[in-house]
Amino acid sequence: MISVDFSQWLDLPQKGRVIGLNSFDGIHIFQYGDWYINATIFNSWLVMLLITLIAWLTTRKLSTAKHVSKWQTALEALVLWLQRESNETSGSRTNQYLGMAMGLFCFILVCNLLTFIPWFRPPTASLSTTMALAAVVFLAIPYFAVKNAGIKGYLRKFIEPVPLMLPMNIFSEFFSVFAMGLRLFGNMLSGVMFASILSAFVPFIAPLTMQTLGLLTGSIQAYIFALLAVVYSSSVKEEVVPEIITT
Repeated sequence: MISVDFSQWLDLPQKGRVIGLNSFDGIHIFQYGDWYINATIFNSWLVMLLITLIAWLTTRKLSTAKHVSKWQTALEALVLWLQRESNETSGSRTNQYLGMAMGLFCFILVCNLLTFIPWFRPPTASLSTTMALAAVVFLAIPYFAVKNAGIKGYLRKFIEPVPLMLPMNIFSEFFSVFAMGLRLFGNMLSGVMFASILSAFVPFIAPLTMQTLGLLTGSIQAYIFALLAVVYSSSVKEEVVPEIITT
């Protein structure tokens, strides 16, 4: 039998003051036998649903006319900005990294924007979510490397500059991506817990100030995470053989 319980989810403003690293993941909203959907997964679905809805409402009436909607203008500005940053970071003129960067940036950004809702705790304040985002980047690295340089080109980077560096290069690739998820988790969790603690002493004013500051730092974290994903994914490129000009 399926059981549904939203009581703890709606009581997060009070529960957030004593919440620990794993207690938020322990809030079961939907449960069927040994299978359950916790609050972290549920909030992640809410974020993805909101992003999908905004994208659909913005793109359902795209126009190339002189006057377009403000939503389309804002979306185009965001895409063009992230496209420019992605191309400059990867040193590539292609848009192959844009979809990944856009998805990561929008998800983390919307999670930060929704922190102004008192009972909403961002999924990125859970280690399971940030590690899942890091896993996406970890899988994207060999995908783009093999796509651009082939399997040999991808494997060659582990023995550069000398074969003796093979163990170090393997650990470096794993832990660099792991550090991305851990950094994002630490920044998001510290902001949530600090605001929750201050709300117990100075209601309304302190939490609002901290949430505003957290929105700024969270937006920067979204930008950094997306660009680091592009940097790691574009670390292996196709070798360009210089042309020999003969006279």
